[in-house]
Amino acid sequence: MTLLAVDTALGGCSVALLDGGRVVAHIFEAMDRGHAERLAPMVQEAMAGVEFSTLDRLAVTTGPGTFTGQRVGLAFMRGLRLALKIPLTGITTLEAIAAAAREETGLSKAAVIHDARRDEAYLLLRDGDEIVQQPMVTAFAEAIARIRAFGPCALAGTGAATAQETLGFTLSSVRQPDALWVARLASRRPATREAPGPLYLRAPDAKLPGGRSIGQPSEAKA
Repeated sequence: MTLLAVDTALGGCSVALLDGGRVVAHIFEAMDRGHAERLAPMVQEAMAGVEFSTLDRLAVTTGPGTFTGQRVGLAFMRGLRLALKIPLTGITTLEAIAAAAREETGLSKAAVIHDARRDEAYLLLRDGDEIVQQPMVTAFAEAIARIRAFGPCALAGTGAATAQETLGFTLSSVRQPDALWVARLASRRPATREAPGPLYLRAPDAKLPGGRSIGQPSEAKA
């Protein structure tokens, strides 16, 4: 199976192309902005010499992440899905981070704690093949408490160093999701006919006129 995966949801932009278990191309760039401008050129670079018609599957991160970043990757890959008529698999950013941390450290258990601002964190706990705690957003201190109760594990995400200072657990070098692990996780999952949607764990910071959040319905007029 030939699979193309992308991630634009958090602090990086990455593309990976796998042919079976072989890595054909892998590009990762750390960035907080500019994902929309960078993604298409990165995909073209990764697909150099490879026809899009040879792809069997697509994969993309669904979130949690920045409101704009999530939409960039999803919109791009949903468009490819329609054009190529092949399945698109969604993988959460925290799953991809956890997989990379487990591989790096050799530990079965991983905790992903990623700074979500406002003294909050995105959190995921994984033990082997089981996700013990699905992606959630909670107070940073509560995330630390949940990891402590989870027990010794590999720590990953942008909040991992702070967590390690408190807990003393194993600190991995993994801070951001990477399309390489999005591709590897997606390749192990069955294809679905439905296109994945964004995983929003809280309302976006951006406001519409009148103070409403994006996606919040307006009040009905009398």
